[in-house]
Amino acid sequence: MRPSIELYLSTLKEIIDKKLVELLPNSPEPISKLQESMRYSILAGGKRLRPILCIFASEAVGGSVDKALPIACAIEMIHTYSLIHDDLPSMDDDLLRRGIPTNHSVFGEALAILAGDALLTDAFSLIGNEGISNGLAPKVVVEIIRDISKAAGSQGMVSGQALDLAIEGKEVSLEFIERVHSLKTGALIVASVTSGARVGGASEDQLLQLKCYAKYLGLAFQIIDDVLDIEGGAEIGKTIGADARKNKATYPLLVGVERARKVALELTEKAVLELRDFDERAEPLRELAFYLGGRKY
Repeated sequence: MRPSIELYLSTLKEIIDKKLVELLPNSPEPISKLQESMRYSILAGGKRLRPILCIFASEAVGGSVDKALPIACAIEMIHTYSLIHDDLPSMDDDLLRRGIPTNHSVFGEALAILAGDALLTDAFSLIGNEGISNGLAPKVVVEIIRDISKAAGSQGMVSGQALDLAIEGKEVSLEFIERVHSLKTGALIVASVTSGARVGGASEDQLLQLKCYAKYLGLAFQIIDDVLDIEGGAEIGKTIGADARKNKATYPLLVGVERARKVALELTEKAVLELRDFDERAEPLRELAFYLGGRKY
């Protein structure tokens, strides 16, 4: 019998955390401040959603955890870089992340920028080195790098953050908010899923279905995140009400919390429907979608 989704997530999180410790640069004592700053943010906890999605997608098409794990860790490094930079005074100017002070609050703005730069750059080195040494075909490694770099760069997260900053204090449509979410949050979630699927040897049809799954899931996840910014508190690891104070346009602020949660559930159901042609190996992806869609923290 397969363990519950909560237990499976906890188990995978421990595996990912252990691998991250192993893969992160660590000079002999005294450790450099740059490496300390990198480790501070990436080992501060978090759901590990993106690396877990990478692993689940690989398993869904017959791949193994071991082969997907280094790619999954590289994705978490890129995600952490984005959080460090998003929190900077020149960006979202946040003081709390994952329940602890933000990187720049502890190490200063300059070192925080450099730590983010290092995590982003080292991630691609990791994908190349570990991908080849794990037996992935060079073509697959290149495709993974292409997908992730597109998701992280000017066609993905960077554009999403730029748009997010540009619309502060402005009235925008739900369609525009969805565009921002698809870039800032959704792009890397999609790349996490497609990267894992490529590791597992997915067909083109499977890749397309998993990509659609991830698009719906990414938007649902961000809507719930915005709801929690209103309903939650320090226990969710963020400063409550940050979006409202910055006058950011979000789903729940435009349509209300109840309607936003309903939309998130509808998107979750659409995501799961995209997995209709997959067998029981995709069950973790199905369960994860509903787990995230109904989360309260």
